[in-house]
Amino acid sequence: MTLLDVARVAGVSPSTVSRILNGTAKVSADKRKAVETAIAEMHFEPNQLAQSLKSGKSMTIGIVVQDISSPFFAETLRGVDDGLKATGYASVIVSGHWNAQEEADRIKLLLARKVDGLILLSGHIADQDVLRFAKQRPIVATGRALSSDSAIGFKLDNEYGAMLAVRHLIELGHRRIAFVAGPSDNPDADERLAGYRRALLEADIEFDPKLVAESDLHEASGLLAINRLIESQQQFSAVFAVNDQSAYGVRLSLYRKGIRVPDDISLIAFDDLPTSLYTTPPLTTIRQPLYDMGLAASSALLGLISGTAVDIMLPALELVVRETTRRFR
Repeated sequence: MTLLDVARVAGVSPSTVSRILNGTAKVSADKRKAVETAIAEMHFEPNQLAQSLKSGKSMTIGIVVQDISSPFFAETLRGVDDGLKATGYASVIVSGHWNAQEEADRIKLLLARKVDGLILLSGHIADQDVLRFAKQRPIVATGRALSSDSAIGFKLDNEYGAMLAVRHLIELGHRRIAFVAGPSDNPDADERLAGYRRALLEADIEFDPKLVAESDLHEASGLLAINRLIESQQQFSAVFAVNDQSAYGVRLSLYRKGIRVPDDISLIAFDDLPTSLYTTPPLTTIRQPLYDMGLAASSALLGLISGTAVDIMLPALELVVRETTRRFR
């Protein structure tokens, strides 16, 4: 079945069918309905490659994530995917693995495949490099502040979110608060460490570096980090984990050691992944609007591609109190 067959059944010219399919036609309602009816009855599927060659668009969006297996990125990608629904765009997803050179190589790969735009979900690549790549295709990036004709970046206030978490523990009477931190080369983790320290300072609690153990943001490293703190014989009544995944490892370690949460140690984290509602007990955490970030990223990129201004409005970070924190006795 070809475009010529659709035109013959609809009683219009092939060029009219073509223009209706690519959205450039200004035709009467009767002609449009006739074409749409013919397409439906004949189960006609346009040749996407031919349309792409004619329009100069590939109708694909390149997405660079850091860890394709991470539930953090999965929730954000769900928002991106929903934002692209019914737009005709398909996505191509690649991983940067928190390596600036690998991220740059993946961006070059996507640009070589003629994507119409890119979404960068976090990463280590420098802002100036993002702006340089944006001269070739529009880019929207999370986790950084950017603003140009072809690049938009937005980020959440990680320091403020960490302060919310530590303030909650302090308000419950905790003074010895351990921190399962992230890697020192991760900007989000650095900002959360700064928020942890700032909340302690506000409460006149001296920062103790011995209460900080680094993780790599995954469950296993959270388990190992809390083990190191316990083995160091440091005394603490609460733990702030840099993200939910680290907190899952912390919780497992405490369970294996017979340490009750929250009866013996309170635990709070950062992200509010969907699974955090179903841990035992349900995890108190700082909610990031991960889905909304993905939705905003796709909306902003489509705006850049079409030349339409888009205002990015994200929900604020918020404390979600569940059952892993309690008043210190």
